[in-house]
Amino acid sequence: MGQDPILRVSGLGKVFRSGESDLVLFENLSFQVSAGEMLAIVGESGSGKSTLLHILGALEQPSRGDVYFANLPLNSLASDAAADFRNTQIGFVWQFHYLLPEFTALENVAMPLLLRGRPWPSVQPEATRWLCEVGLDHRAHHRSGELSGGEQQRVALARALITQPRLLLADEPTGDLDGRTAESVFALIATLHRDCRLTSLLATHNLAFARRCQRVLRLEHGRIEELAPESLPV
Repeated sequence: MGQDPILRVSGLGKVFRSGESDLVLFENLSFQVSAGEMLAIVGESGSGKSTLLHILGALEQPSRGDVYFANLPLNSLASDAAADFRNTQIGFVWQFHYLLPEFTALENVAMPLLLRGRPWPSVQPEATRWLCEVGLDHRAHHRSGELSGGEQQRVALARALITQPRLLLADEPTGDLDGRTAESVFALIATLHRDCRLTSLLATHNLAFARRCQRVLRLEHGRIEELAPESLPV
């Protein structure tokens, strides 16, 4: 683990305007994440887990406070710089896979590099390798609608990692899957986290999965507290 945190959050707050009043989603959140850590964020639905991940990934602005990725101040980036940051440093995996239905699994995985303007012949071997990494090279030419839920999420994971990001942000990545499939997808995320030397933040309702992360943060009533993973129920 590096001594300097890869992610530093200080005094973070998010407030939404609701009619004549303000809805405070969270306030004064402060924490750090070291390079190489696998951290779970837990909390009830509506506690702000997804919004927090959006802010950490430069998809959304906080109402107050600061987020630093290494020494880069994320909430002062212009929109173009934020987009470049997301495309080069962050891998996103959501509860819904968001695969493009008209394209094959291989083409979906390749999409982030194609959007950078790279030609298909140079991208195809990398996309094939990443499908192999998630155990789906035999499904390369199937469209997303022909894949199971677990396979779709594996393709989404390969798409997130083909850019070789430093930070993986996963928002309920197993939330739509049955128990056995969820277990296999979580195990794959844990393996890729280790093998790709990622720093990973997972928002999850699954406390058994959170228990297997190195650190756990609980977001509750607008505040955050760190829990010992072993204190969570099995």
